Amino acid sequence: METNLKNIIVIAVGFLFLFTAYGALQNLQSSLNKAEGLGVATLSVIYASVIVSSMFLPSILIKKFGCKWTIIASMCCYIIFSLGNFYASWYTLIPTAIILGLGAGPLWSAESTYLTISGNIYAKKTGKRGKDIVNQYFGIFYLIFQSSGIWGNLISSLVLQQEPPKGEISKEQLTTCGTNDCFATSASSNSTKRPADELIYTLLGIYTGSGILAVLLIVLFLDSIPNDSEENEEEKNKSISSHLLETFQQLKDKRQRLLIPLTMYGGFEQGFLSGDYTKSYITCPLGIHYVGFVMICFAATNSLCSFLFGKISQYTGRMALYALGSAVHLTCIIFLLTWRPDPSQKIIIFLFAALWGVGDSIFQTQNNVIYGVLFVKNKEAAFANYRLWDSLGFVIAFGYSTSLCVKTKLYILLGVLILSMVSYGSVEYFEYRKSRETLADKKESQPEETVSQTVSQTNSTE
Repeated sequence: METNLKNIIVIAVGFLFLFTAYGALQNLQSSLNKAEGLGVATLSVIYASVIVSSMFLPSILIKKFGCKWTIIASMCCYIIFSLGNFYASWYTLIPTAIILGLGAGPLWSAESTYLTISGNIYAKKTGKRGKDIVNQYFGIFYLIFQSSGIWGNLISSLVLQQEPPKGEISKEQLTTCGTNDCFATSASSNSTKRPADELIYTLLGIYTGSGILAVLLIVLFLDSIPNDSEENEEEKNKSISSHLLETFQQLKDKRQRLLIPLTMYGGFEQGFLSGDYTKSYITCPLGIHYVGFVMICFAATNSLCSFLFGKISQYTGRMALYALGSAVHLTCIIFLLTWRPDPSQKIIIFLFAALWGVGDSIFQTQNNVIYGVLFVKNKEAAFANYRLWDSLGFVIAFGYSTSLCVKTKLYILLGVLILSMVSYGSVEYFEYRKSRETLADKKESQPEETVSQTVSQTNSTE
């Protein structure tokens, strides 16, 4: 357990350093590079590239190089994106966004595969249930990883507040905040202007250094997991085309198809938070220097709840947690549809970020766990599908970000949430029915086994 736990902590801290940089940069893109929609376009390109990489790269890279070196190579792609932000333009951000996206698919598939294999190995040694150990490992990982939002956003706020907006936000601008924000009609003010280049370079220098530290940590301290140690010679000699098809063949599983809406909702809700909530509910009424402080609330609750729900899931079951997460996000969406942000109501802006973090922590941890538990024999292909559909949710959310009003986006988010819960409920129903049928088959076979044992004992006596 000590070695396994050490590896889980190392990989989590590595992701902490990496996403201290990327997470904060993602939250700032729509506000920092607002001109001509460059920031939102960059995010769209990133997640479109993730879709492509999730289709073709994870199975090949993980089986060829193992989880550790796949993680290392993928992390380097994130560092390249940080460097591209030093001279933000269509010619630097879009190419580096593509590179980051190509690395993101294998990165997350390798991380999920590493944690799942580690959990199952430890469970076999101790005689415990694999899904309980995997659940705890993902809880520990997300406890540490989600805190990256605290440090990344704290850094951005401390740096950017050195140049706070001058003057009060006009009533004209406030009328275009929240659900009335339709992008093209948003009023410009001091709160939405791009900060000085010197401050941006300082911020990006810190973020680039954080990414480099992440790579060094994984290289030096993460053990290479005995990935696919049970793999036979036939599996090792599979052609590249076979590995490429694994991701698509996974869709033959009815459960995988039913999990698509739930997986996509993760992309939709995170895309709304980083692309729309930060711009329309934080930057618009308060100013860009408040984005980091508000997102710290989101990251803190997300981190703590990830660990908490990872621990209690073995007692409550995943259905109860999904119900809680859905209820929290449903309440938030309905309230955001009716509430207009105002600088005098800062506490509500912070509160919503915190509540969104509670729901997101459930969806992030439990989505990973359900994939690891249901598709244990096809881990790489399953997690590649997870990243593919999750990224498609991001792409769609960022894709319509510059053409729809926030109110319309919230209605779309509400519809996807309801659909995802219905389809997820179907998966649980099929799993329940399958377990009942398995139990019935065992009961029917027991009398036959008893008779055969009696006959064999009689024959041996004679």
